[in-house]
Amino acid sequence: MNTLHKNKTITTLLAATLGSAGLHRFYLRGKQDIWGWLHLATLPLSWLFGHFFFGSPLLMTASPLVLSFLIAMLEALVLGLTADEKWDQQYNTQSGQTSESSWPLALILVLSLGVGAFALIATIARAFDLLYTGGSFG
Repeated sequence: MNTLHKNKTITTLLAATLGSAGLHRFYLRGKQDIWGWLHLATLPLSWLFGHFFFGSPLLMTASPLVLSFLIAMLEALVLGLTADEKWDQQYNTQSGQTSESSWPLALILVLSLGVGAFALIATIARAFDLLYTGGSFG
């Protein structure tokens, strides 16, 4: 029986772009994946924090979404850097096809690393600003 082949490049792209919503998790494991639902839950949770703690710094009210985004960037790197053989063994055992990564995956990985590193550094800098100066620099 042939099952749907899970494409590593598409999974990495989903993790890098829509990972905060958990779409890469749902693509790989389906609707029963608890971690995908936790990613998705950060969207309404951040909205509720913003609604009930209006006037608080955005980093504090959107912290679940920011954390989900940073985790998704890390997941994009881990998924994209998985060897093709190991990928097929883990996700494509019954698909009858083999994975063959190419340059779009490398481009997605480089962009994910850059965006993820920038977001992590910006988050750390803003958190220290809020913690030690009360947000006086922004």
